[in-house]
Order: sequence, then structure tokens, then C-alpha cells
Amino acid sequence: MGRWEPNAPGRLERAALDLYIERGFEQTTVAEIAERAGLTERTFFRHYADKREVLFAGAGALRDLLVSAVAGAPDSAAPIDAVAAAVEAAGAVLQERREFSRRRQAVIAANAALQERELIKLATLASALAGALRQRGVPDPAASLTAEAGIAVFKIAFDRWVNDDGQPDFPQLVRESLGELKAVTAGK
Repeated sequence: MGRWEPNAPGRLERAALDLYIERGFEQTTVAEIAERAGLTERTFFRHYADKREVLFAGAGALRDLLVSAVAGAPDSAAPIDAVAAAVEAAGAVLQERREFSRRRQAVIAANAALQERELIKLATLASALAGALRQRGVPDPAASLTAEAGIAVFKIAFDRWVNDDGQPDFPQLVRESLGELKAVTAGK
């Protein structure tokens, strides 16, 4: 594979994930990832700060998608419905990457430090959602509570989606999980 082939980040992502699955995250080096991708270590560091960030590179785009979906929700939408629409939109984007998501989740589940990084990502997403809700005029603590509930719905739907082939698509699981949350909070 030549060094000038396009899509270096995608090649690095695939190579890293393959190696993490084969050898384990801790046992894989940046040099091995770059070699597997047919690139140099310098190219790796041009795209990623470290080998962990290969797994979290999309967090900023996910945050931006969630925030813009909340901002774009109709003014009449209840805060939880604006967040649900945002989480559903994120689910629709992730739907196209189901196999990658499964493999990524397996790597994260096998490493405590990566689990911690995933929790930080989820907390950052909740904070961004709360900020978007405040921009819509939702006061605290309602904005923070709604954002945290939305991330909980996202997490539950995601876990169901990556762990069971028979499950519906991700957006459907978001709707089902939100329905279950609403039923529990309504005392049904």
C-alpha cells in the first residue's frame, strides 16, 4: 500500500481497530498501527494525538450534531423531545457504522482507561446538550437533568444496538428507550 493513497485517517482507524482486536489495546503501538496502514508514525500523529484518540476522533462531530439538532428543534418542542430528536439524529449517523461501533465498543469494554475516556466523552456530550437547552431558554436544573436523561437514553439504546443483531435500527431503539423512560417517570 503506497504512502500517498487517500484517506489516511480512515486507513489508520481501520488498522488501529484491527490491531486492538487482534492484540489488545495496551499491546499495540503507534508504529504498528502506522505500518499496518502503510503510513508513517509522523502521519499518524498528524491526525491523532495518541493511539487512544483513534477511538474517540468522532466525538467533536457527534457533539456538534447533537447541539445543532437541539437548536434546530421546533420552538414548541418540549426539552426532552428536542434532546430525543438530537439523539435520534446521532443514531441515524451511527447506523451506517454498526460493525465499526461493535468492534470499537469491544475494545473499550476490555480496557478500564478507555472506559473512563468513554465516560468523559458522554459527560462532555451531556454538558453540550445542557448548554444547547439553555440557549433555548430552558433553565437549570431542568436543562442539565434533561441532557443527562438524553445521554442515558443514548447509552442504553447504543448498548442494545451493538450487542444484539436482532434489534431494530438505532433511531428506533432511541425512541423505544425514551418511551420506557417516559413511562417510568410517569409512574406507569
